[in-house]
Parts: sequence; C-alpha cells; structure tokens
Amino acid sequence: MKALLTYKDFFGQIRALGRKELRQILRDRQLLFLLIGMPIMQITLYSLALNPEVKHLRLGVVDYAQSLVSRNFVASLVETQVFDLMRAGNSQKDISKKVRDGDLDAGVVVAPDFDRKIKSGRTARVQVLLDGVDANSAYIAAGYISRAVRAFNYQYTTGSQSPPLAVQPQISFAYNPGLEAKWFFVPGVIALVLTLVSTMVSSAAMVREKDIGTLEQLLMTPVNSAQILIAKFVPLSMVLMVNIFVSLFVSIVIFGIPLRGSLWLFLFVSFLNIMLGIATGAALAAFSANQRQSLLTSFFVNLPVIQLSGAITPLESMPMFWRQLSVFDPLRYYVSCVRNIMLKGTPLSEIWPDVAALTFFAVVLLSISASRFRKQLT
Repeated sequence: MKALLTYKDFFGQIRALGRKELRQILRDRQLLFLLIGMPIMQITLYSLALNPEVKHLRLGVVDYAQSLVSRNFVASLVETQVFDLMRAGNSQKDISKKVRDGDLDAGVVVAPDFDRKIKSGRTARVQVLLDGVDANSAYIAAGYISRAVRAFNYQYTTGSQSPPLAVQPQISFAYNPGLEAKWFFVPGVIALVLTLVSTMVSSAAMVREKDIGTLEQLLMTPVNSAQILIAKFVPLSMVLMVNIFVSLFVSIVIFGIPLRGSLWLFLFVSFLNIMLGIATGAALAAFSANQRQSLLTSFFVNLPVIQLSGAITPLESMPMFWRQLSVFDPLRYYVSCVRNIMLKGTPLSEIWPDVAALTFFAVVLLSISASRFRKQLT
C-alpha cells in the first residue's frame, strides 16, 4: 500500500509541475506566438517563396524585320507566360545596355533579313542575350527560348524531308559565360552570413548585460546612453569587418568569384549591412526579456528576411505578393549591391537607389534600438 501511495505521489508531483509549466507557457504571449504563429507563417512563406519554377522573366525584343513572320516568332516566345514583354528601346545597343544594367533578364534581336531568309528556305539567325548572374534562371530561360524556337521551326518547315532550320538562336550569357551556379549563390551566402552573425552577436551582447546585471551598473557611471551605444557598436563592427575580408577572400580564392567592381564600394555597402544587422540585433534585445526570447525572436525575424531577399532563390520565382513584400526587406538591397559590384562591376552611380534604401533602413533601426536602450537606462 505504501509503495502504491509513493507511486501515485511521484506521478502526481510530475502532473502538478507539468500544469505549472503549461500555465507559464500560456501566460508568455511572446513565446506562445513564437511556438504557434511562427511555424504557420514560415511554412506558408517557404511553400510559396521556395518555388523552383521561373516565371515573369523580363524580355526585351528589338525587331528590325517588322514583318508578320517576325511578329509570330516574338509571340511564340511570350505565349508560355515565362516571359513578360518589356520596352527595350529601338536598337541592339539599347537592349544590350538594359540586360547589362539588370533592367531585362533576356534580350532578343531579330535581324532585318529575318523574313526574307525564312521565305527563301535559308536559316535566319536570332541573337539572344541573357543575364547570367542568376545561372539557374538563365539556364531555364535559354531552355524556354530553345523550345519556342523548335516549335516555330516545326511550323515553318513542315512538308520537307530534311528541312533546314528556319530560325537558329545565337545565345550568349552576360557576366557568367559558364553558367556556374556558385556565382549566384556565393554572394548571397556572404550577405546572409554577415546578417546572421551581426544580428545574433549584437543581440546576445545586449541581452547579456541584462542577465548578468551590468546594465544597472552602467547607470552609476558618468556616461550617457549615446556613449554606451557607440562603445558597444564600434568594436563589434570592427570585428565584423574582419569577417567581410575573410568572406571576400574565400569567395575569390576558393570559389573563383570575380570582384569586377570597386573594393571600396563593396566594403562601404558591407559596412552599412553590418550596422543594419547590429541595429536589428540591438532592437531585438531591447524588446526581449532574456536570451531565450532574444534567440527565438532572432530566428523568427532572420529566416523570412533571408528568404525574401533573393539570396537563396531568385525574386522572379516568387509570387507577386511576396515580391512586393520584399521591398520592405533591407537584405534584398544588400544582396543586389553585392551581386552587381562583384559580378557586373556596377559603379555607385547605378546602384545608388539600393545603397540609399540600405542606409535608410540602417538609420531607422539604429534610431529604434537607441531609443529603446535609452528607456532601459532611465
């Protein structure tokens, strides 16, 4: 009988402790949201954003022939809904510039003798220029164009036993002739690694002040909140700048990624991204009561930010809603800057909108984190 009572008491105490823990979890609204709301949001986001299909590629066409046959050829390219026909100017030079500037994903130039060659039974050549920075999208775009050309050839060469090709595309890839996927992924990985490290390290450093009680000791020192923040941010940013040099060295030496643009411009935008990550981590720490909440909140914030930035998957593969939502993602602008500087050699005069957006987000988040930190010191 005594052993039976001990057995009941043992599991009764476990039940009591379990009910106590459950009540604590249910009272913690932030933890409850992270446990229930975060998986729902992330499953929805990843299911829609991680889409291997490539659609809505921006296609520009310069049709020198201006004939019914050439217009039919252009229509065969866009009828798959993979390409969206965009304004591309009136010359081959205009369309080449738009592809190189990133305004178009693909450009097609139809020669003036296109109609005449097809009607005489000769092969008409069409120039196709693809942006090879995103190797996966460029490869898929080349496949769709080749498929459309084959369908067009079949339409215009039926009835002959060994007909010549009506159209033969001459495809060239800008910036990534070998279509190496790592040229797309490595700059994106640099961006996400710097963001994760700067956010989590700064958040942990700020929360640690609360946990060990040194935040109260800072109140006794003859310094203001601005001095404390500067003293925290500057050493951390210096250490993270070393991370930038290491990342750049690895990408160039090990992966063979070229740095075609200015090194100083690359370092400048990387420094802006570091300050943005530090400010994000400080803001997360200011809204968190302990390291557990800070870590969970950082995990919840960083994963959607990375996924919507285009660092892992191209923005073109996302549904329209998520592409529009990514405008509010600061990492998107840093990823764009890094790829343009490293792979295209783009100067500041052409990427200044992305740099301005990155600066704006950094200033806003630094202001929020500084304001919250001052309130904690008062």
